[in-house]
Amino acid sequence: MKLSRQKTETLKTDYGNWVLITGATSGIGKEMAITFAKAGFNLIITGRREKQLTDFSTELFDQYKVEVIPVIGDLSIPSEVEKLIEATAHLPIGIVVLNAGFGTSGKFIESDLETELNLLDLNCRSVLQMSHHFAQQMKSESRKGAIVLLSSMVAFQGVPNAANYAASKAYVQSFGEALSRELKPEGIDVLCAAPGPVESGFAERAKMKMNMSLKTEDICVPIINSIGKKTTILPGFLTKFLVYNLRMVPRWAKVRIMENVMAGFTKHQGH
Repeated sequence: MKLSRQKTETLKTDYGNWVLITGATSGIGKEMAITFAKAGFNLIITGRREKQLTDFSTELFDQYKVEVIPVIGDLSIPSEVEKLIEATAHLPIGIVVLNAGFGTSGKFIESDLETELNLLDLNCRSVLQMSHHFAQQMKSESRKGAIVLLSSMVAFQGVPNAANYAASKAYVQSFGEALSRELKPEGIDVLCAAPGPVESGFAERAKMKMNMSLKTEDICVPIINSIGKKTTILPGFLTKFLVYNLRMVPRWAKVRIMENVMAGFTKHQGH
């Protein structure tokens, strides 16, 4: 899928030609980079793995003839986020896609505490840090902007066997909904994208097996098309089905239902 000419022109008119995408070496972030590059946007892309990031940058430039700036760093470390901010300070970034994140699964009591704290640093703290900076920058330069936050279908209730991950995405969802209202008068659009299972490297790191997973190329264009139009988008049938059909269900029951859903994804079930 690719962006329509009309949507591309609208985005460039509203937000300019520069897009920042974090976590761009795999999964949704990588597909977002490809989609924006196809449409002629210049990119700043981030990732932890230097060779993957530089190879991907070269590939995007060679294929789409757009400017691509790779910034290597682990965004779970606040000083690395500051390095990214400093490296992009001179650029008129109009669209910021905060995609970098990871998940964990299994019984919380058996989890590695350092990993769980690292998850919060990346999924929550870095999102806060970058949203704060780029919103201030957009306002100070008196120009429109857009911030896209990657939420999840697990953001809408507690999820046993993915307790910390679901809580981190609940933070992102709540944060994004509030920012959307706060920043709208400043000319800054905020979108939360809450997909269900997606084919990517995410599942292996989270120790999950993804059933009914979507292809990244099937969700990125709908997400981009929603910028400036919605506060939240639920890409994919499973996410829409669960979120819409569970709206009237008591919260305690939602938690139990999601426990069963998660049991189908995790490799830890029965342990």
